[in-house]
Amino acid sequence: MNAIVVDDEHRARLLLSAMLSEHCPQVQVVSACEDLAQAIKAIRREQPSLVFLDIEMPGHSGLELLDFFTDDEINFDIIFTTAYSEYAIRAFKMSAIDYLLKPIQPDELVQAVERVEKKQSQLASLQLLKENLAGKSKKIVLNQAKGIEFLDTADVLFMKGDGAYTEIFKQDGSKVVASKNLKQFEEMLNDQPQFLRVQKSYIINTNFVTSISKADGNLQAVIDNHLVPVSIEKVNVLLEKLQ
Repeated sequence: MNAIVVDDEHRARLLLSAMLSEHCPQVQVVSACEDLAQAIKAIRREQPSLVFLDIEMPGHSGLELLDFFTDDEINFDIIFTTAYSEYAIRAFKMSAIDYLLKPIQPDELVQAVERVEKKQSQLASLQLLKENLAGKSKKIVLNQAKGIEFLDTADVLFMKGDGAYTEIFKQDGSKVVASKNLKQFEEMLNDQPQFLRVQKSYIINTNFVTSISKADGNLQAVIDNHLVPVSIEKVNVLLEKLQ
């Protein structure tokens, strides 16, 4: 797997190249670039299968790299390297785009490379990442066996966690099973106040709550035709959101 490292810091380029050599021997760094102009030339020349791309560089953001290539030319995968804020990290998670937080840890580097080896084209996810970072979109990418599905969070009634998987119930009556646990979705939706984790196994969209039921001493949020259990600790928080 030929790779290009793009980072404006010389030390960062050397360190990542050395880590790849030691921990990911299947990856061969064929070029190390300090800016976007060098990276564009190197990609056209080397035709890499993988690009490690710093986002915050003088002059141009790493995200602008895609603007210099047509969709047909983007036959490489990207792993972003970043020291971005938690808000931006949520955008990466929602878009199902691989990223490495600086300082890069060897085990996370190995896992990111392994995911790239297994995954499908990133094109659609990269476009959604740009929208999510710009605050233009509230969608989540779900990698399904049949392909990639875009989930608009406004269509989500509630989510039910089941170990490493999460069932997502949608406004149109359909249900999607995602291979992410409920905690991961809670982190992604942290900046969308309409979502609330009301119980260990449930996250609800409070916009769809029509009433709160108390049956057999148990509190439940009524959402569409569903009854979702609410823990005692979350009742006041839920009532504040509804008001």
